[in-house]
Amino acid sequence: MNRQPVLEGDRLTLRPLLEGDWDALFAVASDPEIWAAHPSHDRWQEPVFRAFFAEALEGGGAFAIIDKSSGAIIGSSRYGQPDAEQPGEIEIGWSFLSRRHWGGGFNAQFKRLMLAHALEHFERVIFQVGADNVISRKAMANIGGRLVEGRTRSYERCGIMVEHVIFEITRESFAQGPLA
Repeated sequence: MNRQPVLEGDRLTLRPLLEGDWDALFAVASDPEIWAAHPSHDRWQEPVFRAFFAEALEGGGAFAIIDKSSGAIIGSSRYGQPDAEQPGEIEIGWSFLSRRHWGGGFNAQFKRLMLAHALEHFERVIFQVGADNVISRKAMANIGGRLVEGRTRSYERCGIMVEHVIFEITRESFAQGPLA
């Protein structure tokens, strides 16, 4: 699977993230409110975001999310590396949008674009969400994500271990209807 195609929707374009996107993307990410409920709540700080941005470029699969009406970068998302221990699935994550683009279907549109592409190649897409991140858990439910009971992962975030729950969308569930 090409993890960095250009994906076009009616209001958004997702294109491969470039090193030259730093200024525009950090302008979005530097809003502390974007990260307030996130396990990595310090990601708005420049040194922390620089590491996040460098990891996105190095790992591949990262996108700049462009608002077609303005041409502005409004966020980012990425595909993870396929996991040999979990054949048939790929992760979508590391996603954020400017607060001006919360609501109004922007989250659903970029995820729909990424899901459609990924599900051509994989049976399921997973999303890891901080167990206490109520906003992201609600967003996952709104787009049809199903919580996978008993499947969790823990990561160190901001100096503490944080449990993450796993949501999934399968090829079959995606085909049953459009995302909200």
